[in-house]
Amino acid sequence: MHKLLVLGDQDNAYATGNRQRGGKNSAASDHAWSMTRALAADAVRVGWRRASFLQVLLDGPYKAGEHARMLQHRRGYDKAASWLQRAWDGAQQYVQSTEPITTRQDFHAALAAFRSRIERTPWKGTAGKTDLRNLIARMEICAQAGRWDHTVSERDLAERMGCSRTTVHNSNQRLLQAKLLRQLDNGSPTEGARWMLISPLSRITSHLWPTPKGPKAGGAMSGPVMRQTDTNADIDSRAAAHVMHLDAFAHHGLAGSGLAILAALAQRDGQTVAELQGTASMSRPTAYRQLGKLKGLGLVRHKGELFHLSPNALSGIGTQTPTCPEPVAGWTEAAEHLGTAGTGARRRQHHEAQRKRWRLEQVRLAERRRTARRAPVPHPAVAQPEYVRSDGQIIDPATGEVIAGLYVASDGRWVWDEAEAVDQRHAVWEPETFQGTSKG
Repeated sequence: MHKLLVLGDQDNAYATGNRQRGGKNSAASDHAWSMTRALAADAVRVGWRRASFLQVLLDGPYKAGEHARMLQHRRGYDKAASWLQRAWDGAQQYVQSTEPITTRQDFHAALAAFRSRIERTPWKGTAGKTDLRNLIARMEICAQAGRWDHTVSERDLAERMGCSRTTVHNSNQRLLQAKLLRQLDNGSPTEGARWMLISPLSRITSHLWPTPKGPKAGGAMSGPVMRQTDTNADIDSRAAAHVMHLDAFAHHGLAGSGLAILAALAQRDGQTVAELQGTASMSRPTAYRQLGKLKGLGLVRHKGELFHLSPNALSGIGTQTPTCPEPVAGWTEAAEHLGTAGTGARRRQHHEAQRKRWRLEQVRLAERRRTARRAPVPHPAVAQPEYVRSDGQIIDPATGEVIAGLYVASDGRWVWDEAEAVDQRHAVWEPETFQGTSKG
């Protein structure tokens, strides 16, 4: 909220059409209204007064108050103050009608309500099933952390979901667009990005919050679609969370639609194909195709028009039926039967190689930064203290010999007297040379 107040809505988290005021408003005014309502709700929670809220937005230099200050400039102070007071009154009524999350038990109760909405929302198409797996994985992380915000990287999330990193990235973008997810930061070289699950509106208006559409004809992905109130979707997300990372549920195996059928039957066993179309949110051909795969593995039994899970189907252990004389004995064998065995291991090896390269790159960059921060090498013309003896003579620090003809000037630089150096050399070497010539 502090970032929203000072810098404005940089991530366009509140850039959505407003459904509370009615009438015809521009996108900018709707955006400003949603942002102001969010700030007012937070101000009410922390104990601000309405006068303080108006003063901060109208008199302060903050980005979030630009729309209110524009109203004040164009239509006067009373109009801007009335606009802010409506936002404050609505936020105050909302805060008073909702129970704050103050303990871990309160959070888990809110998470259970969020999970129920996710389980009863139709997630259609390949993209919808991927987004469902994304939310299920994030709900498990939030349940362990005990709060809505959590830290996870795309690679870790891909291993939890049982899909590629690119698929996870695309799913994150769809959930961000649908306002079910918010990115708090980009992470660090050693930690993943911080995210926050956004609990949708209250149950009264739950039919208004968006969910991603499935693929259109030709495979193109579409934008958010409004949830319908007459949906029959109903799955067990906890059962899906335990098995969705396995190789059997890879893209060319049972995939997300097979996972949805298992989760739907785990929630309510004994359903017809027509019922599974609604509870698992898929088309009739997809339901028949995935039921055929599950029957071939011995995980689903068919009695009349009803389909039932085998007693140990969630553990990957099938039951012998007339259509499946040799049922699978675990999810590993099921993955081998589907041709997707080893997918998870290859993905983890690929991700580990990427992490290793990333760590080596960070070490290299740290070394470059460390080298750049080192003290600069002194100029060769500047005299160094280790060359000057206490009596002022210039010596070679390696041998301790006096260097003739070398002096330190008043500006601290070296001065070389070539004539004195030559005379000193002659004084040292001429007697030896003379003796040598006389002997010759």
